[in-house]
Amino acid sequence: MGADSARPATAGGAAGGGATGGDATVGVAAGAATGGPATGGPATAGGVAAKDATAAAVLAPAAASGSVVSGRPGGSPQFDLVGGFAALRGLLARPLASYYLLIFSSGLLLMIGLTMVFSATSVKAYITDGSAFSVLSRQATFAVIGLVAFWICQRLPVRTFRATGILVLGASVALLLVLNGLLLLATVAGWETARVGPIEAELLWLYFGSFQLQPSELAKLGLVLWGADVVARKGADVGQWRELAIPLFPVIGLLFLLVGYNDLGTMLCVLALVVGLLWAAGVPMRIFATLGGAGLVGIGLLVAAAWQGAGSGALGADNYRLARLTSFFTPPDQCVDDCYQALQARYAIANGGWFGEGLGSSRLKWGYLPQAEDDFIFAIVAEELGVVGCFVVLALFAVLAYTGLRIARRVDDPFRRLAAAAAATWLISQAVINIGGVVGLLPITGIPLPFISAGGSALVVTLAAVGMLASFARAEPDAARALNARPPAPWVRLVWAPLPPLPRRRHPAKPRMAPAPTRSSPAAGRPGGAGASGGSVPPRAPTRRGRG
Repeated sequence: MGADSARPATAGGAAGGGATGGDATVGVAAGAATGGPATGGPATAGGVAAKDATAAAVLAPAAASGSVVSGRPGGSPQFDLVGGFAALRGLLARPLASYYLLIFSSGLLLMIGLTMVFSATSVKAYITDGSAFSVLSRQATFAVIGLVAFWICQRLPVRTFRATGILVLGASVALLLVLNGLLLLATVAGWETARVGPIEAELLWLYFGSFQLQPSELAKLGLVLWGADVVARKGADVGQWRELAIPLFPVIGLLFLLVGYNDLGTMLCVLALVVGLLWAAGVPMRIFATLGGAGLVGIGLLVAAAWQGAGSGALGADNYRLARLTSFFTPPDQCVDDCYQALQARYAIANGGWFGEGLGSSRLKWGYLPQAEDDFIFAIVAEELGVVGCFVVLALFAVLAYTGLRIARRVDDPFRRLAAAAAATWLISQAVINIGGVVGLLPITGIPLPFISAGGSALVVTLAAVGMLASFARAEPDAARALNARPPAPWVRLVWAPLPPLPRRRHPAKPRMAPAPTRSSPAAGRPGGAGASGGSVPPRAPTRRGRG
């Protein structure tokens, strides 16, 4: 028992001696203080001293670097910041890091969205429908449909995305023409409802019987696929005006008109999408400057068009778009009617504080905050979950933005690179516009928060876009090699996703071969010459020709 009791104390002493810069005798002294030599004998003390010296020699460099616990009483470990960053870089360097980051961020945002939709609508749904789960059940149904769309898009090859881009964009343009045509016809004819047969139009939505659809959401995905395909086919010539004029700019202008007439916020998202697409293609800055000027003129015209019923469906109605812009620059104490929604959102944020009122404990959702479940759901997040909950949501969107741009940087196919950059810009710009309007940093535009706001069309299309990004993440060169090197079971590939194709091997440039030596060459027959060693033949000296 004496020798056994001396060893822990000796090890502690050796560690303390190494940490404080002493030698192994400090550890021996600590062991002697506990009675180790008295019970263990000289041999035991010598063996312990040898072990103490070895331990001190091993622990001294680590203690000097600050990576071990200090030997002083009450010492605490020091956090190695450089080592933490190195570990993070090691995790991000893994082949499937982009894929897992995408699934992690989008999955958590979807779960937070379903939770907050239930929290924001349970009281109102119980009063109107008799069940607190009525809105949640509809949103969960759309989430399941969106997950199916995610699963389908994750399995599609790149050639399918390129082929279906024109179909998705054409269908969305046709639906937008029907929507705006019915609204215009109802405005001119003075109809109470814009309805022809089973088709009914209501500002941003088309109703086909009981089926409801928002065509502008489908137009975003169609523009991502079709625009990336067009720009990828043009290659390096995309920086020239004549290449952009046909057919990219006319289609974009038509979408701006069809989408922005009734939904200015979605038009801004489409504009950000186009900017991200052209930025990834390397378009010169002069083209961006021209597009920015044209965009400002278009926004001004759409704001003026609100007097003619744009965005409200009523001819001669108040220009609510201009009211939103003017209320944004009006101090809160001088703004009454036009600032009601924005002020209620700020009250909700102020009530939340750092840690929130608690999940389900919002007071503003009891009819005080209009559109609490869709456009202003971030205010409910701030009231119930506080600054901490808002930070978590913002961090997840930051991870999503980083992952989308990371995928765009790492894939080797031009179409995948352009489509990933455009989709990431679309999702993040929509989140920035929504959150900026809620907290008062931007004017209110009335667009939903991706993954979190209530709404079927937006959620399904968003999850389909995430599925496309997941397909691109699995097609990264390192990820494709890793998946093909250790393929999962056949049933996993059948249920989840097939193996991505292996990237093309880049053959190194062949070195230029020296001309073969001839028999007349003097080095061909000598040992060590070009004929024996395979070296290059020295050039012949030029012969002088007479002037004749």
